[in-house]
Amino acid sequence: MNLKQSFPPVIAENSEILVLGSMPGEASLRQQQYYGHPQNLFWQILLESEGYETNTLDYADRLTLLKSKKVALWDVLEYCERRGSLDSSIVAKSEQANDLVTLLRQYKNIRKICFNGKKSYQSFNRHVFRNNTEFFHTYELVTLPSTSPANASIPRTIKYQQWVTEVWNPPRV
Repeated sequence: MNLKQSFPPVIAENSEILVLGSMPGEASLRQQQYYGHPQNLFWQILLESEGYETNTLDYADRLTLLKSKKVALWDVLEYCERRGSLDSSIVAKSEQANDLVTLLRQYKNIRKICFNGKKSYQSFNRHVFRNNTEFFHTYELVTLPSTSPANASIPRTIKYQQWVTEVWNPPRV
C-alpha cells in the first residue's frame, strides 16, 4: 500500500472560509498542486465564477485569486494509505488527521468550513470533530458535492451553483 501525505495549507491572514478536501489525488501529488487533475472542477468553477476562461491562469495566479476571495485550502488528512486516487481506496486505519484546531486558532477570521465531498466530512467527524465538539460550535460546517471527476453522478450545474453560493460568492456578514 502507498503512504500519501497532504500539502501544507494555502491560507492568508484574512481568510474567512476554509475548504477541506480529504487527500490529494495522484495527479495533484505528482504536480504538487491542489486539485491538479484536469477534470477536477474546483479551479474551473472558481475561474468561471470570476469571468475567466478555464485554464487561463497558472497555479500561482489561481492561488492569488483564491486568497483574494478570502478562501483557504487544506485537507482533513495529513497521511493515509491509499492505492490510486479514489477516496474509497483510503485505508481507514491508516488515516492521520491534520491539526485543524491549531490552524483555526491561528486564523481567527475563519468562520465557515466547507468540505469538498462526503469523505472529507466523514474523516473530519471521525478524527477531529468528535474530540473537539465544543471548539467547533461557532463554525458553520457545509458539505459540498465533490469536485472530483469520480463524482459524476451530480450534474455540473448543481455543483457550480452550490460552490458559487457557499464558497466563491457567499453573503458576507
